[in-house]
Amino acid sequence: MEAENYHIMMFPWLAFGHMLPYLELSRRLAAKGMLVSYVSTPRNLQRLPPIPSCLEAKLKLLEIQMQPVDGLPENCEATVDIQEEQTPLLKKAHDTLAEPFENLLQKWKPDLIIVDFAAYWIPRVAAKFGIRTVFFSVYTAATLAFLGLPADLKSVKAHPNPDTDTDTDTRMRNTHIPDASGVSSGQRLGRIVEGCSFVLVRSCEEFEGKYLHQIQQLYQKPVLPIGLLPPNPIPEENKSSCSTTPCQWLDGQKPKSVLFVGFGSEYKMPLQQIHELAFSLELSRIAFIWILRKPLGVESSDLLPHGFTTRTHSQGVVLLGWAAQQQILAHPAIGGCLYHSGWGTTVESLSHGHPLLLLPMVSDQGLTAKLLVEKQLGYEVPRNADGSFTRDMLAQSIRRLLLQQDGNKLRFKAAQMQTVFRNHATQDNYINKFIHHLKNTMV
Repeated sequence: MEAENYHIMMFPWLAFGHMLPYLELSRRLAAKGMLVSYVSTPRNLQRLPPIPSCLEAKLKLLEIQMQPVDGLPENCEATVDIQEEQTPLLKKAHDTLAEPFENLLQKWKPDLIIVDFAAYWIPRVAAKFGIRTVFFSVYTAATLAFLGLPADLKSVKAHPNPDTDTDTDTRMRNTHIPDASGVSSGQRLGRIVEGCSFVLVRSCEEFEGKYLHQIQQLYQKPVLPIGLLPPNPIPEENKSSCSTTPCQWLDGQKPKSVLFVGFGSEYKMPLQQIHELAFSLELSRIAFIWILRKPLGVESSDLLPHGFTTRTHSQGVVLLGWAAQQQILAHPAIGGCLYHSGWGTTVESLSHGHPLLLLPMVSDQGLTAKLLVEKQLGYEVPRNADGSFTRDMLAQSIRRLLLQQDGNKLRFKAAQMQTVFRNHATQDNYINKFIHHLKNTMV
């Protein structure tokens, strides 16, 4: 197989927590000479980071158009555009892509399709053209192991895991129930796994070897770690020349003294949670930098508790909307992270050796938090029986993470993780192994 003649088509689910890792894998494959087509809807493609000019000949963005669905607002093409309860309608719209995607296959004739969990119909469509499919999971191997056998995933009956704590997996307990799209998330994943030639996981043997082997036994087909896809190192000249307000503020803080706070681009935090989180930061008396996304329909004047900004003006910084998260996490003043347990932010944080304070909110985040606690890399914030947290619980957890003696072991182990998460040569070699696997399995 000549890399320059091999064409891979990428098709992620319509969430930026999926689209961005798929784009990163596309970039890395293109950099190694593979021809890559990245397929998504027009508005999503417009919102992706630009393709480096050196890769434009190898990495193409292909548009595909969804059909309107009753109840789904116009121009909503990703989960970031909708409320969580509207996600089944987005999946229903996503399923209207089957015919347009078949037309793309007819036109471009790729050698391989790398697909996400949602497009359960792709193995059937690809088979018409004799094209192999590969499932690329942006979830951890531990999450896939928890979800179990493909046959069980496709069942409409629940399959609870007796070995798993009920408070950490409730967000994944409805995977077997068909939603407004007519198909459950479990059925989608089960059909993809059964229909694909092999599975890629955003992980590595050094971190999740046990779980990678476990899902290979469950799936009875090859499971290849593709590496963690860690962020590329920030050039030294960029670090020293940073003149933004966050960088300037961080420059004035002591090393390892600041708590990074962020809950990703997807989660729409209710105003009550925002206020409780704000009070907890204030109570902790720990320096913080908080990337905060304003919920729809909330006035800026109501976003934070009355007087919070004044009372904490010397303690922390609140950044509304987008911020340079990678550059912030790379700053030596950052000493820990309070976040939603998203796998992408986990990879970025551990690349810099930061201990983790885990407050999972949706989807697989509870299972990721459980994995990180198991690895002694983070604490999960205690919650009430109804899943809520209080300012006192959270403030105490923040101080434990950054200051208290019982956090020493956790801070030490998190720092050690840089040898895995920041080892770009090792992580890049997983891409090489994937390409080698393709060469060895060519028909």
